[in-house]
Amino acid sequence: MKILTGNQIREADEYTVRREPVSSLDLMERAAVALADGIERFAARDKHLLVVVGRGNNGGDGLAVARILSERGYECSVRYVFEESRSPEFAANKSRLPPAIVAGSEMRDNTVIIDAIFGTGIKDAVGEPAASAIKAINTSGKRVISLDLPSGMKTEFGNSNGVMVKADVTLAIEFPKLAALLPEAGEFAGELHVVPIGLDKEFIAGAESRYHYLDAKLAAALTKPRLKFGHKNMYGHALLVCGSRNMTGAAVLAAGGALRSGCGLVTAYVPGDARFALQTVCPSAMIETDAGEFFSHRPANLAKYDAIGAGCGLGTEPETAAALADLLEQSRKMSVPMVIDADAINILAAHRELLKLVAPGSVLTPHTGEMKRLAGEFADEKDKLDRVSELASEFKSTIVLKGAHTAVFLPDGKIFFNSVDSPGMAKGGSGDVLTGLVAGLLARYGNGGAAALLGVFFHGAAGRRAARLHGVESMNSADIMHNINCNAEASEP
Repeated sequence: MKILTGNQIREADEYTVRREPVSSLDLMERAAVALADGIERFAARDKHLLVVVGRGNNGGDGLAVARILSERGYECSVRYVFEESRSPEFAANKSRLPPAIVAGSEMRDNTVIIDAIFGTGIKDAVGEPAASAIKAINTSGKRVISLDLPSGMKTEFGNSNGVMVKADVTLAIEFPKLAALLPEAGEFAGELHVVPIGLDKEFIAGAESRYHYLDAKLAAALTKPRLKFGHKNMYGHALLVCGSRNMTGAAVLAAGGALRSGCGLVTAYVPGDARFALQTVCPSAMIETDAGEFFSHRPANLAKYDAIGAGCGLGTEPETAAALADLLEQSRKMSVPMVIDADAINILAAHRELLKLVAPGSVLTPHTGEMKRLAGEFADEKDKLDRVSELASEFKSTIVLKGAHTAVFLPDGKIFFNSVDSPGMAKGGSGDVLTGLVAGLLARYGNGGAAALLGVFFHGAAGRRAARLHGVESMNSADIMHNINCNAEASEP
């Protein structure tokens, strides 16, 4: 799914109105029905809905939603933030309100607030009386559902220290808005759900955007079926170079992730003492051992592997850095792509001459701190996206920037944001599971971009399942590993 800018979304609305054809008022009604359906998922019929509306089309959406939900049996009231309206559609929907919907700001114990003050058109800082209305929403202690995006949030960048609604749920119309996926303001969007309203597909297909949303539909399109008469040697052999003294768990988690990927064979190359844990927890993995307590010599025969994952729990000893340099050089020479994570990235950052040894088609999986060690500090969110994208192009590799809505940067400049994850994934070892999973998928599919996109999606979906089973506080990285299911349909949010 493409992510369009605010300007492109307005153009898509106008194009749909002309092309379909459909009146702007009827298109608003279509959006309102879809939004009302979404609200019903998050607010039971016994809730009182307080719809807070602005004076433009987003307010018009809110008024139409209030009418529709009132007709479905909800008790609704409306608070008007402004005295006058600026939209004919707003005025039309105001005139359609039934007498049962009263104007006011009364809140009750069972009130849910529907935020419909501003939409995608906001460009400047929020002034009065909207700023006070937003503050009242944020301090109400009530559950908040924002329509399209939290009021006050700009669609892309420039949201630092802005005044905006803190939503529990955001129902994004047709597309997620980029700002809701970025750390600068994404926390204000809460749980994000996309609500399709049937904007013109031809316009969307022709619209240029480097931003995309990674969802189950895309994951399903990337997966390949297994053959009835297939055998293990047809599905790739992944090598994992992981672990060091006191970091055996990283190797176990990475191997576990790879074993869930669907690849045919997994070999873990670990310090000798780690083999006992690997054999116990991951009996399906083959094991080769390093003579030392940490990675000090590369495996002798790399020709039998289709992909290599390296970095989880390696440490940064000088001997490890030298062995990693040898591994990088040989993988590049033999065109065996790598998944590079954790300490392997830290070694690359400390020995920048090694960056030229990264094999094309590889995948780097840093978190933000590791990315800054590679690229330096970022001026802002746009600078971060631009510079990481430039590095992916320079390395001819894919970069996975881990975090909420993990971003996958392809060498061709496209950036994909993951649709599924859980705050409970911010635990030690989660990245080790991802490294193993992506390495296995890279061996299975032979394409770094596909492996990264599928790995990020299935990893996030596993995290969401683990959170449902154990809760976001109690889940851990082993729960993610055990809940991986590389089936896109099974991973619907």
